[in-house]
Amino acid sequence: MDPTALIGILQQALPGAPIESVPSLDLQPTIVVSATDIVRMLRTLRDDPALRFAVLSELTATDYWPRDPRFELTYLLVSVEQRLRLRVKVRLAGDAPHIDTVTPIWPAANWLEREVWDLFGIVFDGHPDLRRLLMPDDWEGHPLRKDAPVQIRMKPETAQPVQVTPEEFRANVERDRRARK
Repeated sequence: MDPTALIGILQQALPGAPIESVPSLDLQPTIVVSATDIVRMLRTLRDDPALRFAVLSELTATDYWPRDPRFELTYLLVSVEQRLRLRVKVRLAGDAPHIDTVTPIWPAANWLEREVWDLFGIVFDGHPDLRRLLMPDDWEGHPLRKDAPVQIRMKPETAQPVQVTPEEFRANVERDRRARK
């Protein structure tokens, strides 16, 4: 199914919802929707008989700081019945990024949303258990934000080869040979 047909189905199901088709290098259909319509849009993509995107295979984010909108959420969907894949993107402002959770639609979104919150600081409103997943509980900030400070500052170390004389080498080999017997 081409993006035009897909957008036609979505506009029939959700009149007035802004949907933008964007080109992609991998030729996977990609649409951009508004954050306010994301739950209705994804529920329609899952439930519409012509689409049936029953699997949320990935949810990730990108930080385009200092651009505004700063963040872009990407939902990767799969329709096994229709043999389709779809990339749905949502752009979010950087000052206080919030979006509704999609865990009622796909329970697998629980861990994916926690990961995005932990690493980027995007809050999923209504999430059942939004807490750290990858970073330690005492970590400050969100490490994948482009403006996150580097928290560890150490001088790089290099290993130095051990200097062994030929006599020491032969003695070590002989000692190891006797130990194996």
